Amino acid sequence: MTLGIIGAMIEEITPLLELFGDYRSRQVGGNTYYEIQKDGHKIFIAYSKIGKVHSALTSSTMILHFGCEKIIFSGVAGGLSADLKVGDLILGQKLCQYDVDISAFGHPLGFIPESKVFIESDATLNTIARSIANNQGIKLKEGIIASGDAFIADSQKKQWIIQHFGADAVEMEGAAVAVVCDLLAVPFCILRSISDSADGNADISFDEFLVSSAKRSADFVMMMCEMILSHK
Repeated sequence: MTLGIIGAMIEEITPLLELFGDYRSRQVGGNTYYEIQKDGHKIFIAYSKIGKVHSALTSSTMILHFGCEKIIFSGVAGGLSADLKVGDLILGQKLCQYDVDISAFGHPLGFIPESKVFIESDATLNTIARSIANNQGIKLKEGIIASGDAFIADSQKKQWIIQHFGADAVEMEGAAVAVVCDLLAVPFCILRSISDSADGNADISFDEFLVSSAKRSADFVMMMCEMILSHK
C-alpha cells in the first residue's frame, strides 16, 4: 500500500512528521514530499501550500508520480454549521467549489461541464473514520465541505455559502483534491478540525487555534493510517 497525506500548511503536517519520526525528503515540482516506510508500506506526506491550485498539483503528484493509492487530507477549516465549535472534527462526505460560477450559461453555481457540483468522498475511508471516532469516543461531524480561493471572514459570505451549497464547513483545498482523486479513480478522505467560525473574528480565531486544531486532525489521521495499513 502507498498512502498519501496532504495538509495545506506546514503546521498541518508537522504533528504527523513528529509522530512518524523517520522520513526521507523528496523534491518534485517545487514542493517537498516526505517518504515514510512503515511495516512494508509507503506513506507520502506533504503540505501543498494554500489554495486549490497547489492542492491539485500536490495530490496529482502523489498519485501520478509516487503511486499513492489512497489520499487523506488533514487540516483546519472554518465552521459554517451552528453546531460546529473550534476543535470539532468534520468528515467531508461531499466536496464542492463555492467560487466556481458559470451561471451566465445556465449552469448551477459550483458546476463545471463534464464534472459535477458535489463530489463524494470514499465510503470505505469514511467508515474507517467513523469506526475510530466511535471507538475513541470522539465527536465526528459529517457533512458538506465547500472550498474556494478565499479565506472566509465575513458573515454575509458565510451565509451565502450555506444558502447556495448547504455547506457545514469552508476551506481552500479539499474540493480540488476531490476533483483530482475522482478523475483518477483514487479513494480519498477529507478530514478537518474547526479553527474558526468564518465570520468577522475568523482571522483572530484562526491564528489562535491553528496549531491545536491541526494537531487534533493529525492525531485522528494517524489512527486512520494504522487501521488502513493493518487491513491491507
